[in-house]
Amino acid sequence: MKSALMLGVNPLAEREINDFYATEPKAMEIALPYLQEIGLNKNVWECACGMGHLSEVLKDSGYTVKSTDLIDRGYGQGGVDFLKQELAWNGDILTNPPFKLAEKFVAHGMKLIKNGNKVIFFLKIQFLESKARKAMFQKYPLRNLIVYSERQKCAKNAEFEKYTATTQCYAWFVFEKGYEGVPQIMWI
Repeated sequence: MKSALMLGVNPLAEREINDFYATEPKAMEIALPYLQEIGLNKNVWECACGMGHLSEVLKDSGYTVKSTDLIDRGYGQGGVDFLKQELAWNGDILTNPPFKLAEKFVAHGMKLIKNGNKVIFFLKIQFLESKARKAMFQKYPLRNLIVYSERQKCAKNAEFEKYTATTQCYAWFVFEKGYEGVPQIMWI
């Protein structure tokens, strides 16, 4: 089953070394009205931009986007390790982070933004699970969880045509600095 190679359901599949599983632009297009409803800042830093699939949708929708990535994939500024950045960001941070580093991305992103700004990550719904993440969610309560009612595609090395099916449920995890309430769940 080739379509399962990038989905984490094939134990024999090799993971991409830097966890590069690009998000199909359609997923951003579908989510954008919901993100706008919750107040997506006009300044967005896509800190794991890959090949620009999310950044381009945001730019086409009138957002000012800073696009960086650890690996130079021919888009944005390569060679930028988000987890080592120290300068505050005046806007929201939005990306599909490497799943194995997602908790670190949340914590670091929250350090870089001002109160009222958001860290918004496209992640598997399973990110809600685990004892270790429970402490993270207590420290950084979710403001919104925007869940897709249809499966969205992420593809190893952005090879969307190669991967035609997915077994993963994805959602946008929205953390707002200073937020202390319970999360609002929205369905796309």
